[in-house]
Amino acid sequence: MPNYKILFLDIDGTILTPDNTIEDSTKNAISEMKKKNIEVVLATGRPIHEIKELGEELNISSFIGYNGALGIYEDETIFAEPMPVKDVKYILNVAKKHNHKLVLYTNKKNYLTDLDSDLVKTFLQQFHLRQNDIFSEDVIEGILGMTIITTGNNGEAHYEFADGIHLSQVNVEGMHHCYDVIRDKVNKGVGIQFLLTKLGIKRENSIAFGDGMNDKEMLSFAGEGFAMGNAHPDLFQHAKNRTTDVTDSGIFNGLKSLGLL
Repeated sequence: MPNYKILFLDIDGTILTPDNTIEDSTKNAISEMKKKNIEVVLATGRPIHEIKELGEELNISSFIGYNGALGIYEDETIFAEPMPVKDVKYILNVAKKHNHKLVLYTNKKNYLTDLDSDLVKTFLQQFHLRQNDIFSEDVIEGILGMTIITTGNNGEAHYEFADGIHLSQVNVEGMHHCYDVIRDKVNKGVGIQFLLTKLGIKRENSIAFGDGMNDKEMLSFAGEGFAMGNAHPDLFQHAKNRTTDVTDSGIFNGLKSLGLL
């Protein structure tokens, strides 16, 4: 059995169930990994400033947030990659034209193009985003990630990117009209690769769990990539392993299959 040294976990649909709770089996699995001196890192599209409480609950202080744009290891920032201003402006312009709403994330706050829309209020409630403000141009150089809240069908089709950027549908029930903006060179896969290099951990000694298409690079790169049973159908081809649903001890069962539990 490989000498596993680090575990990367997505949050929504991987740690958190649809009713925003964490199964006891998941908490136990994380605790057991820490006892085995296996590093545990939360790797998420969420802003890190909104998940510190979750980290404290699980005794985790290392994060890859904003889909790979910011990395923190034991409370120390190790990398940060804001989005190019020209890309942010392009998305702002298209969103305005089609009445889409945007959530723009910095390392301190979530900035929104509309705070009153019902679609926005539902999104903020779903992902427990509390540190919110209206977007203004003076923060545009610090945008680490973005989510587009579309309206109607195929709203994502209005965005035409050159090579280097794509949209990833949010894999949460009721949020499929929302899309994370993913950069090919700034994603969870690149983020975990950077952290592994910094820590001197070999790729084959890493494990990762995820459920959304924003996890595909991470699951492809990790030595043992697990797609949750509830994952987006297109994700399974990018993962070496498939485990059970988030509501059926998916993380626990995956780690058990590796002989770690």
